[in-house]
Amino acid sequence: MPDPTFSAVIFDMDGVIIDSEPRHERAFLDVFEQMGYGQTHGIHFEQYLGRSDRAVWIDFIAKHNPKWTLDELTAWKQNHLIEIIRRDQPIFDGLPELVAKVAARYRTAVASGSVHPVIDEVLAMKSLRQFFPVVVSAQDVAQGKPAPDIFLRAATLLGVAPETCCVVEDSAAGVTAARAAGMTAIAITNTLPAGKLTHAHHVVRAYEEIERLLL
Repeated sequence: MPDPTFSAVIFDMDGVIIDSEPRHERAFLDVFEQMGYGQTHGIHFEQYLGRSDRAVWIDFIAKHNPKWTLDELTAWKQNHLIEIIRRDQPIFDGLPELVAKVAARYRTAVASGSVHPVIDEVLAMKSLRQFFPVVVSAQDVAQGKPAPDIFLRAATLLGVAPETCCVVEDSAAGVTAARAAGMTAIAITNTLPAGKLTHAHHVVRAYEEIERLLL
């Protein structure tokens, strides 16, 4: 049954709109290789699902003390990721249709641990930008997911109460953030198995199931 108490739906981007988790990993590995840390980077990507690039780089810098700054490393990886996304255009099948239907009924936002240049690149595909009047990035808040800041900021910009928001997520950190914000969390198993998303209110395997829940 659609929940009449929802006034807004907030979409995560990585792993929800775009099949980007493997591409984030590819971009990081390519940069590590170019830096000379191809075999010794010591980063376990699963620990960072749903978190920002800065979280990865802060830990990398603490481990290796490289000659590049945090900002230089963040820009290097970001620019490489944009090249990969432009080439692959990896929007999930069924996602554009779902977004169009949801946006016709609810206020909508993107709240992503990514940065604005990457978000802009993604939303330029399939004419998605028109459906999201509000876009919040990890750059806009003090703390990234699993803290609730990014979702609370989206609710403020949408002009709705957090408890009337439904969040679509794919990561455990994202679900934790949504719940900490007082929102309803739908988790889709694009990135993690259902067993790692049990703290979501609903766990789904396909966009059609999200459509049934919301519409």
